Amino acid sequence: MGRSTKVTNAIRALRFAHGEMTQAELAERIGVTRQTVIAIEQGRYSPSLEMAFQIARALEVPLDAVFQYPDEAA
Repeated sequence: MGRSTKVTNAIRALRFAHGEMTQAELAERIGVTRQTVIAIEQGRYSPSLEMAFQIARALEVPLDAVFQYPDEAA
């Protein structure tokens, strides 16, 4: 897993807002390992588009509430 991605996410905050869901619980809901959830949260791994939608659905929020991409003009 090379360099970090520019995509940021709010997964950790959203997990806590969603009944303090653990990384393991989120991983189980989307069918990946806890280590994958950790890597995504830390920005070391970008999930596939399908997995991104699964994460948003598990957290019951829109996709853009979970993932953000910086505006190059900013």
